[in-house]
Amino acid sequence: MIRSSRTILRPQAVLIAWALSGCSAPAPPSSGPAPAAVAAGIPETAPIPAGRAPTPQEYASAPDVQHYDVELALSPDGGPIAARATLTLQPSGQAPQITLDFTGLAVQRALVDGTPVQATLEGGKLRLPLSDPGNASRVVVIEYSGTPDDGLIQQANVHGEPTVFADNWPNRARFWFPSVDHPSDRATVRFTVHAPEAWSVIANGRLEDGPRATAPARLEALGYPGAAAHRTWVWSTEVEIPAYTMVVGAGPLVARSVGTAACGRAPASPRSDGCVEVGYWVFPQDTARAAPSFRRAAEMVDYFSSLVGPFPYEKLMNVQSSTRFGGMENASAIFYAENALARGANIEGTVSHEIAHQWFGDQATEAEWSHLWLSEGFATYFGHLFFEHADGVEDFRRRMEESRSSYVGSNVVDQPILAPSADLFALLNANNYPKGGWVLHMLRGLLGDEAFFGAIRDYYAAFGGGVARSEDLQEVMERHAGQPLGWFFDQWLRKPGYPIFQTAWSFDAASGEVVYRVEQIQKPTWPAFRMPMELEARTTSGPVRHRIQVEGRITEGRFQAQGPPTELVVDPDGWILKELRAGSR
Repeated sequence: MIRSSRTILRPQAVLIAWALSGCSAPAPPSSGPAPAAVAAGIPETAPIPAGRAPTPQEYASAPDVQHYDVELALSPDGGPIAARATLTLQPSGQAPQITLDFTGLAVQRALVDGTPVQATLEGGKLRLPLSDPGNASRVVVIEYSGTPDDGLIQQANVHGEPTVFADNWPNRARFWFPSVDHPSDRATVRFTVHAPEAWSVIANGRLEDGPRATAPARLEALGYPGAAAHRTWVWSTEVEIPAYTMVVGAGPLVARSVGTAACGRAPASPRSDGCVEVGYWVFPQDTARAAPSFRRAAEMVDYFSSLVGPFPYEKLMNVQSSTRFGGMENASAIFYAENALARGANIEGTVSHEIAHQWFGDQATEAEWSHLWLSEGFATYFGHLFFEHADGVEDFRRRMEESRSSYVGSNVVDQPILAPSADLFALLNANNYPKGGWVLHMLRGLLGDEAFFGAIRDYYAAFGGGVARSEDLQEVMERHAGQPLGWFFDQWLRKPGYPIFQTAWSFDAASGEVVYRVEQIQKPTWPAFRMPMELEARTTSGPVRHRIQVEGRITEGRFQAQGPPTELVVDPDGWILKELRAGSR
């Protein structure tokens, strides 16, 4: 995802428990208000805050959801939705209940394996009791309605027309469907969306059915109160994805194709030729203005498929939307901020970043939020790599320099990359984006292209379709490097800052040697960084390079040169995240 400066709303928390199916309410919690019983279920109440980090063991006993089947009816004017979510899941061990993330909507009915149950909703957790605890597969049905407070954004678009777009990151799926709203849980999903007939609907996966006229009886069965004519769209995935990437988008959208890609490298493709369709969905007024941003999207898919591994999803569509982020990497249906496209900005850099996420973040997913750099750092670096491939090394170096400047000028240089936060939105920072990208660039410089990209392919093959931690990447990189890399991962992920070099040199004419001193002058609370590094003495006879091992605060030495240098350049190819201070030559 690409960050945005839009204000993030954090509704106040309200804790409440109610009875379902006309049963008596359970005893109220001692620390909260007494629950009130209602005949039909749980009324719509205020939600918990968005972006609140889970407690360390919060998901230790979470169920494993295999499949979501979500049916929802959308209003043409931003009114309440009506929905039914059917989850196929496996409870954890002998847990006496199934606990799902859900908040801010009214629940009419809950069933487990077809039997109505008394459920409670408190603190953003929907709990359904099990009469026979065990880890056998269960089918849970939740019927619910109301106006989502977040996650499913119902608002007029930049042209004043009503739209509906999901915007789930980090854990805002719970605001519009019951889920295990954590990156460690992955499932397939099927969305059946009944939308006003003038709208088009996009979602994850392939179009399984529709659009077709919605039968009034279908809306009545959901309890949808509206009378406007609707059409039904059914989208489904064959690939498991995390809940934060499960989305729908609806409104006055038009679709455009930019071609096919990943032919022979798209195992989930429903097409007979094995290719994936690549294109974009935008508001009609913005079709021409959006085209330059997406013109090379198919080329990007081809490049990443060749470099990393097979394209994982059924299609790749880029969608103008109401996301609060500059771009959001929803699996196979990427959402972009509407305003930039409407004003004709070229956001091709964002497009490359979000397409790279289809491999890193969406398919190989961080197991915990604190390892977000495995998603955002990867998307930052691989997004830049496309331009090295397509536009040359100088364009790539310019982008890397922009990333470097963004990080060293940020307010997180005194924090390590692997730093948990109680506010998940705070993780969208320069550590996880540009510094994370530079960590990968430094690994590439350390290992060399063959070993580095071989490790990347092995990492993706091992963890694509699953979850990973930084330790998993380290193990794969060590295997390809043929050496331990704990020192590298420790200093760059678990320690703050970066090296600030001050260098001095002279020329010993008697021996024909350059005498150098490299000092690390960063804060004492930052480590003294260890790394191999090149120095380049530029002489009238040509450049001479010398490789040194920087270790400790001061590194001194000498090397042979063909005459006195005019300049001594530190790290001439730019492999190290660093800053040079006055006194360096």
